[in-house]
Amino acid sequence: MIYMDNAATTMQKPKEVAEAVVQAMNSLGNAGRGATEASLSASRVIFDTRERLSRLFHAENPKQIAFTANSTESLNIAIKGILNPGDHVVTTVLEHNSVLRPLFECREKGMELTILPCDCKGNISYEEMEKAIQENTRAIICTHGSNLTGNMIDLVRVGEIAKAHGLLFVVDASQTAGVFPIDVQQMQIDILCFTGHKGLLGPQGTGGLYVKEGVKVRPLLSGGSGVDTYNPHHPEEMPTALEAGTLNGHGIAGLNAALQYLERTGIDTIREKEASLMRQFYKGITQIDGVTVYGDFEAEKRCAIVTFNIGDYDSSEVSDELFMNYGISTRPGAHCAPLMHKSLGTEAQGAVRFSFSHFNTEEEVEFAIKAVRELAAD
Repeated sequence: MIYMDNAATTMQKPKEVAEAVVQAMNSLGNAGRGATEASLSASRVIFDTRERLSRLFHAENPKQIAFTANSTESLNIAIKGILNPGDHVVTTVLEHNSVLRPLFECREKGMELTILPCDCKGNISYEEMEKAIQENTRAIICTHGSNLTGNMIDLVRVGEIAKAHGLLFVVDASQTAGVFPIDVQQMQIDILCFTGHKGLLGPQGTGGLYVKEGVKVRPLLSGGSGVDTYNPHHPEEMPTALEAGTLNGHGIAGLNAALQYLERTGIDTIREKEASLMRQFYKGITQIDGVTVYGDFEAEKRCAIVTFNIGDYDSSEVSDELFMNYGISTRPGAHCAPLMHKSLGTEAQGAVRFSFSHFNTEEEVEFAIKAVRELAAD
C-alpha cells in the first residue's frame, strides 16, 4: 500500500514511537498517583513531553501545556471554556467541524458568530476579518492550515489584529504542528490546539493545548487530579485545571519519542521534503485533461495537500479505484470541512485528497500521477 492520507493521520511513524509505547505499557504506572517508581516514571515522561512541546511551540512555561486525546477535545475545551452568551466570535469557512460544531453549539446558547468567506482559491481577506470585529467580539478562532485545500492563514497577521482589538486568539494547529514553525509568543496566540497523531508523528489518542499564562479557561471536565483531594472544586492551576482523570501515559510516551525524532530530524527538513513531493504531484496532475485542483498553489507556504476531482466522477469512486487497482490510500468526500466544500462548489461531489509525508518517495508520487492519468483517460 502507498499511504497518502497523512492529513487524516500519519500511519508511517518513526519506529521509536511504537517501541516507546510498548515499553511504557510494560513499565509505567499512573502519573501523580503515588510515590512508587512506576508512578514517578510516568510523571517524568509526561513532564518531559510537556517540556518538549513547550520548546517546539515557544511557550513561556511547560505547565501551560495540557494533554488531551486529540484536537477535537482541545478545541471543545478552548471554545466552551472561554465563551459566554452574548459574546461574538470571528471564524472562517476554512474550519474543520472540530471548530465549527462547538461554535454552532455556543451560537444556539446565545453567542454571535461571523464566518468569513473565501475567494475562489480558498483564501480569506484579513481586511474583512478586521471589519467583522464588533464591540462584543470576544475571540478570533481559526485554523492554521486548511485540511481540504492546504491553504494557510497568516497567524502573525491575525495575532496582530486580535491584540489590536483586545481579543483572544485561538488556533487549530491540527495540520501544521510538527511541520511548520509555531511561536505562540511571537504570533500572539492565546490558545493553541494540536493533535499528536498527524504532523507530530505520535500515537492516536494524544493531543493537547497551550494556554497563555493569565488566560482563564473553564474546564470541560472535573474529577480526579491526584492533588488537592479534599477541595470540592477542581484545581485551577495549570495544567491540572484541564486534565481531569488519568492521562494517556502510554500514548504520551510514544509522543515523547516522536518529538525526539522531530528534534533530531528537524521540522524544516521534514517540511521541505513534503513540499517537494506535493509540488511534484501537483505539477503532474494539472497536466491531465479533466482534472480540477482546489487551493492556492501560488502561495509559498502551504500544507502538503493536493485535493482534486476528475470531471464529474464521484470522489468516493475515484478514491476506491485508486485503492483497489493501484494500492493508493487517499481521502474522498467532505473531509469534515462542510463550509469549505460549499464555497468551492464541491458539496455534492466531494473531492479526492492526497496528503504527503516525508516518508513518501518521489517514485510513489510518479506512480500516483500515472494512476490519476489512467483514471482520467477511462
